[in-house]
Amino acid sequence: MIGRLRGQLLVKRPPYLLLEVGGVGYEVEAPMSTFYALPEVGAEVVLHTHLQVREDAHSLFGFAAEAERGLFRELLKVNGVGAKVALAILSGMDAATFSGCVLAADAARLTRLPGIGKKTAERLIIEMRDRLGALEAGAAPAAAPAAGVSAAAPGAAEDEAVNALISLGYKPQEASRMVAAAMTDNMGTEDIIRQALKAVVR
Repeated sequence: MIGRLRGQLLVKRPPYLLLEVGGVGYEVEAPMSTFYALPEVGAEVVLHTHLQVREDAHSLFGFAAEAERGLFRELLKVNGVGAKVALAILSGMDAATFSGCVLAADAARLTRLPGIGKKTAERLIIEMRDRLGALEAGAAPAAAPAAGVSAAAPGAAEDEAVNALISLGYKPQEASRMVAAAMTDNMGTEDIIRQALKAVVR
């Protein structure tokens, strides 16, 4: 298993990033919560990773905090929740918000995330309730976005945000609508996505 990577951040294109470690480039898929905490391209970064091995693909997922990876792994154990849905959950709400939804049995709020229907939301509430205590003991507060997170031009930032939301499971028209509603002047890609996702799960 690849459990941790430390190297130079070469590319940030949500939900993917490229990390060079010892001359090898690792393509890593990460939730938006991790992207908000990343430094500028070119800087050194440490990621806690989870390697998923399937017959048709080997996928590497990266997380800024070990608690995030722990929650991701627990989500994968829930019937009907795959890696894509788990990333969508971690991108759409922080661990504390997710815990609040589970403990309050707020299935309606969970169903606002892509890939989560009523039955999956109910399964998440039932199966995750008992697991949250151990996870929260090691949870870290959500990281603030790094300064200068995105240097993309306004049009490019908007396109990247739409593509990132589509990758998380939103339909193209819905992703475009979310980005248009979230956009203000001089926003970077991560800021647009953050505002768009906050609006969905309010």
